Amino acid sequence: MVTNMAARMELVETGEKRDRVGRKITPRVRREELVRAWRHSGLTQAEFARREGVQYPTFASWVQQARAGSLTRKGAAPKMRFAEVPWPANFGPAALEVRLPDGTMLRGGSVVELAALARALRA
Repeated sequence: MVTNMAARMELVETGEKRDRVGRKITPRVRREELVRAWRHSGLTQAEFARREGVQYPTFASWVQQARAGSLTRKGAAPKMRFAEVPWPANFGPAALEVRLPDGTMLRGGSVVELAALARALRA
């Protein structure tokens, strides 16, 4: 019976790239297209993934990466950019605000004093 079954099977090569485990690698552009299409589809992520033939956990991770702005290969972090912003001279004394991880808000006019207060609160 195994011989009969093997005679009816065929391998269809589609040219898709695969990782070393054999999983299909979906190009970044295609992942972005699918996430955009899902957003306009009105379907749940699970329904959309099923319709497109994508594993739900894989598709959900693409959506999460797109929300974070990093729909790239696994492990690649988005580039972080910094900019120096000059403080206007005519602005006067600055009112500084610092929000601690627990949600506590500190306000003051001196960086040194705010830093000391934050250290005292952690102690």
